Amino acid sequence: MKAFMKEVIPYLIIIAIVIFIRTYVATPVRVQGSSMVPTLKDGEILLLKKYDTSYKRFDIVVLNRDSSKLIKRIIGLPGEHIEYKDSHLYVNDIEIEEKFLPKDISFSDFDTILLGDSTIPEGKYLVMGDNRNNSTDSRIFGFVEKKEILGTTSFRLFPFKRFGGIS
Repeated sequence: MKAFMKEVIPYLIIIAIVIFIRTYVATPVRVQGSSMVPTLKDGEILLLKKYDTSYKRFDIVVLNRDSSKLIKRIIGLPGEHIEYKDSHLYVNDIEIEEKFLPKDISFSDFDTILLGDSTIPEGKYLVMGDNRNNSTDSRIFGFVEKKEILGTTSFRLFPFKRFGGIS
């Protein structure tokens, strides 16, 4: 019995460590759909950093929304005034370049509109997919509460030909 326990304990420790890491530190997450094209593609597997809770503009985040995981980009932070005019982002009336979008992108359905209230409420974020013409995001479901954000992702695990950091 003692020999059996000596053999099993290392495996139990490994299992406990893996559960701890996946619960509190990092876990893989799969991209579903085309809302983040061209940055991310359907089926790619990313590393979700659960410990990263200091969200910045343009961070790619994973949301827990209606029992599913959505991957979006933070566009607006708490307390900011966000507006799009002629497919250009304005934060507090200052134009901000979205370098990750294709140069020729146009999403005229959303031109010259204010997204949500005049100011993003404290503790909430405005998120959008990079594929602006095909993304269910804050334009549809409103601002996202901080507690809905599971963490950030900036590293692609699969496919191996695209392995590495997400620019």
